[in-house]
Amino acid sequence: MRMAARQLAGTLALAAVLGACGQGVVSDGQEVSTERTPGPARPPGNPRIQPFSGPAGGLGGEFLPAIAGRMAGERPAVAGAALGPRLPGLGPVEPGPSGFAAVAAEERPVNVYAHTMRPELSPAVAGMPERAYVPNSGDGTVSVIDPKTFKVIDRFPSGNVPHHVTPSWDLTELDANNTESNTFTVIDPRSGKAVRQIPVDDPYNLYFTPDGTKAIVVAERYQRLDFYERQTWKMIKSVSIPWPGVDHGDFTADGRYFVASTEFSGQVVKVDTEAMEVVGRATVGSLPIDVKVSPDGKVFYVANQGRHGVSIVDPETMTEIVFLKTGTGAHGFNASRDATVLYVSNRLDGSISVIDFATRQVRGTWKVGGSPDMIQVSTDGSQLWVSNRYHGSVSVVDTSSGKVITTIPTGAGAHGVSLFPQPGRYNVGHNGVYR
Repeated sequence: MRMAARQLAGTLALAAVLGACGQGVVSDGQEVSTERTPGPARPPGNPRIQPFSGPAGGLGGEFLPAIAGRMAGERPAVAGAALGPRLPGLGPVEPGPSGFAAVAAEERPVNVYAHTMRPELSPAVAGMPERAYVPNSGDGTVSVIDPKTFKVIDRFPSGNVPHHVTPSWDLTELDANNTESNTFTVIDPRSGKAVRQIPVDDPYNLYFTPDGTKAIVVAERYQRLDFYERQTWKMIKSVSIPWPGVDHGDFTADGRYFVASTEFSGQVVKVDTEAMEVVGRATVGSLPIDVKVSPDGKVFYVANQGRHGVSIVDPETMTEIVFLKTGTGAHGFNASRDATVLYVSNRLDGSISVIDFATRQVRGTWKVGGSPDMIQVSTDGSQLWVSNRYHGSVSVVDTSSGKVITTIPTGAGAHGVSLFPQPGRYNVGHNGVYR
């Protein structure tokens, strides 16, 4: 009886902490779900709003109860493939400061991150001061940090429940995604100030097709991906996603497909970015969150907060081919500056795991404390900037040792931190996913 009581207490404790961007409860292996009905009328309430009762720098408050998810078991690993297959030229050649050039015709090895592996910046961001922009979902503000001093130098109102700060495709501005206000707050990165609002329905997240023609607004509560003309914000097409919780994604090497997680249904969907329709799905179970394509473009990594690890998905067959255990509440990703490893935040474990892209194995895990959520990599690759979602802060981690350099208080619900500018020709979305 005492053992059963301890197990039940542990389950209830985990359920209490599984907050927004990854909520789920399992009772005796059974799925507990909360239905969401898409439609023209905006549904009442928001499962991502967090009632923070404590101070801005503390955990504070209880998190809303669970939404769907079955804790799937670990699946057998499959040997990884070496990097560098030769495929028809995918991705653009070097463009001007804010343009997209033609695809090279000759065959060459694919490396999605080839233009982000050196610290040199695009001419488009010349003269822009480096800043970390932190959306505080719990209090509707954006904190601005100077990375040289680790000091918060500004904090301004954004809108209700900002989740991410997304640099524009051409690197000229940043957009705070205000889910509950149905707006983007546009930030001028030269001044670090908010300059205007753009009305957009339910922008939980934002992506851009690699060719720069389309913006994709992730309207999670409506179960939609809304395609817009990037420069005019004219709606092109709204794509219904049949599974609840669409929220994070990444593009194939050629940009033809967008692979996105549906957090509350355990599915990963594949969307044709030209036809703008769902063309496939993979079942990974439980609570898939962040998505990242491998440097060679052959597989996608999917963080799974409910299974406490990372699924590796083949985008051709849309099947999980490997599952790697990392830590409790695996959540966010970023690639190292040399594109050799993938950093994984384990939000409920207070740790960061390091996955080797070449071997598809976990190299190690660093205990960093807090509630690590989204990750950015410094220009020289020596630091990770990690938001602590339930602690209202950002931690800076040394990538050579895994040690925390400093922790900076920001605001309640610190979420999609964006360290800007960064190496790369353009951004395909989220907090800064550069190519």
